[in-house]
Amino acid sequence: IHPRHAVFGRMWQGLVEKTTLSCPPATDLNKWSLEVEEGRQVWNYLEDETATKQNPIASKYHVGLDITNDISQAQSTSHGAEDALRKAIHFFGALQTEDGHWAGDYGGPMFLIPGYAVFTYACNFPIPTPNRLELIRYLRNLQRSDGGWGIHIESLSTVFGTTLNYVAMRIFGVPRDDPCLQKARSWITERVKRDGCLAIPQWGKFWLAVMNIYSWEGVNSLMPEMVLLPEAFPWHLKKMWCYARTVYLPMSWLYGNQYQVPMSSLVSELRSDLLCCGCGDEVYKKIRWSTLRNKVAVEDLYTPHTWILDLSFTVLNFYDRWLAGWLPSLRKRAMDEIYLICKKEDEFTHYINIGPVNKVLNAFIVHLQEGPESAAFRSHSVRFADYFWMGKDGMKMNGTNGSQLWDTSFMVQGMIEAPQNIRNEFRDIFNKANAFVDTTQIQVNHPDHKRYWRDCTKGGWPFSTRDMGWIVSDCTGEGLKAALICRFHELTDKPLTDDRLFSAVNILLSMQNKTGGYATCEATRGGPSFEWFNASEVFGEIMIDYDYVECCSSSLQGLCMFRKRFPEHRKDEVNKAIEKATKFLVKQQRDDGSFEGMWGVCFTYGTWFAIDGLIEAGFSAKSDVIQRACQFLASKQNADGGWGESFLSCMKRTYVNHETSQVTNTAWAVLGLLKAGYDKEVIQQGIKLLVSRQLPNGDWAAESVCGVFNKNCMIDYSNFKNIFPVWALARYTSQYPTDVGVVNTSEGQMA
Repeated sequence: IHPRHAVFGRMWQGLVEKTTLSCPPATDLNKWSLEVEEGRQVWNYLEDETATKQNPIASKYHVGLDITNDISQAQSTSHGAEDALRKAIHFFGALQTEDGHWAGDYGGPMFLIPGYAVFTYACNFPIPTPNRLELIRYLRNLQRSDGGWGIHIESLSTVFGTTLNYVAMRIFGVPRDDPCLQKARSWITERVKRDGCLAIPQWGKFWLAVMNIYSWEGVNSLMPEMVLLPEAFPWHLKKMWCYARTVYLPMSWLYGNQYQVPMSSLVSELRSDLLCCGCGDEVYKKIRWSTLRNKVAVEDLYTPHTWILDLSFTVLNFYDRWLAGWLPSLRKRAMDEIYLICKKEDEFTHYINIGPVNKVLNAFIVHLQEGPESAAFRSHSVRFADYFWMGKDGMKMNGTNGSQLWDTSFMVQGMIEAPQNIRNEFRDIFNKANAFVDTTQIQVNHPDHKRYWRDCTKGGWPFSTRDMGWIVSDCTGEGLKAALICRFHELTDKPLTDDRLFSAVNILLSMQNKTGGYATCEATRGGPSFEWFNASEVFGEIMIDYDYVECCSSSLQGLCMFRKRFPEHRKDEVNKAIEKATKFLVKQQRDDGSFEGMWGVCFTYGTWFAIDGLIEAGFSAKSDVIQRACQFLASKQNADGGWGESFLSCMKRTYVNHETSQVTNTAWAVLGLLKAGYDKEVIQQGIKLLVSRQLPNGDWAAESVCGVFNKNCMIDYSNFKNIFPVWALARYTSQYPTDVGVVNTSEGQMA
């Protein structure tokens, strides 16, 4: 564990400042309608109260309206666990959208809305009034008690979060004398001696420079010419993790143009507010910007610069200052190449882009290069709606355009483990889910994809929707499993054909790394030395696409399930891939028996994935690796029978207990222990916790954030609180059909 992570542990220990919805709705919640098509999720505000909503129950539920009278009561039995399972599927099934998926909140990061706000200001891009009002409400609700905002919804206040969300609030029309902004300014002013907002991390420096609050001279070089290096160069941009690469390219284009919005009264006020010295324009001229390039506030720093990175910046900054001006044709060539690659990213993703950060950046550069009336910018404009989610706390920007395929595939797998009588009751849910899985599989390779640093995509599944255009290894594994389940359990009228299933397996075989593991969207291209150049300062391990326990387990399980049905298809290659993936997983086990998860919180999540994957591949539940994994999980069980893991585990990379048991963590632990046939008493206590937390209508209340990316930023999976308890209860009731955990409601004890 890096000493810095221990510091973070002390700094963050004791924080769980849960969001309180202190700000009332800014619009009539009854007018919001969730509209879907092939997974696309768009929230519309219907001024006409008589207009028909496409998904009326889901629309009401997600904005926080009461749906008690909209869902009929599920059939009840005398058995606690089975009754809870039936109620849970009945409730969650009612939220399934018309096109077969489950829509949900995938918010959490607090630096997404500000980038969009800067874009709207710079490009004079209109925001519908209901959206703007609810974006403001969301930021009010997420403001911390000390006046700041964090990097994510449950974090302490940071300079990054506070400064950028202050700017966003002003752009959205909130006056500077608003009490929320006064508190935020006080928080920043308290840090003036430590450079205040000038010590914002690199991404913050970038956006402030675009807004003309900060000078480009204070931003370390994003040298566009890097794109022209030969591909044999060990740190070529092509070898970066796709999420980092697709953000770096448009950022470097804007940096190369040194673009800043024109001076205005708002910019002048923001300079005054954030530079904390009264007359912001005068102070701006006096600041020695170059001395601030490497300054980062202690509240924000997660990944310090390496000496190699600082040395590289010294060289690149020198080039930009003294040499770039002498080579204008080289810079133009680099800018043209960057723009072309970004354009292909737009086209390959139907202008959705891989994520919200590069979505905003790509739209920004199209606006500057081609203009607001261009066909490309108009295509970008209509796709912003894909990222905005209307929730109980207001409108937010999701971390992708949703988690549609991911959530739907898990729900199919959870339901199939239910007893046959329950499965039969909900056959229509399976059929609709299969239709969505069918629609979402990507069945083409992008034209000339290698030229633009993309791999094959045919046969893979994305995290969200087909239009988004990026496949992911674990999503392909989970999508394949869902398709196989619906086909071979005869739960759909239109099962996927052999060739569609074969193409999924083919792509999984191509995505496996030499290590036997699996990364996310592409096989790993770069080496670990890439991380020397991680300049984000707020994220960990972002430079290359690493092997992950979850990605490997999902891919492994998909191949294993496929092999049972099609034992002769590429037999030797499938067997070899399964063997290699199994060996990789075993190597990831820690001395305490745990497996670290990188996309969920955290060791509970990773250990469940590893147990399920290894047992599906043929490991005995009595094997040492499985027993040690189970012992790890059992050792973390709380007195109330549940499990609760804090997001600090992700940051510190060592297990940190949450102050209370969490439904999602409990379900993950129970699933792993059930798979291994572990101590029944331990499992029953977990089931008891799940049943006791269930609401009368079959739902579960939202608890702490349970998703993560890049170690330091948490993200919400709002559907996990329903999907994984369903799966755990289904596995339990099937595994113990004569002992389904009767709950004595008068005493609250498990019989």
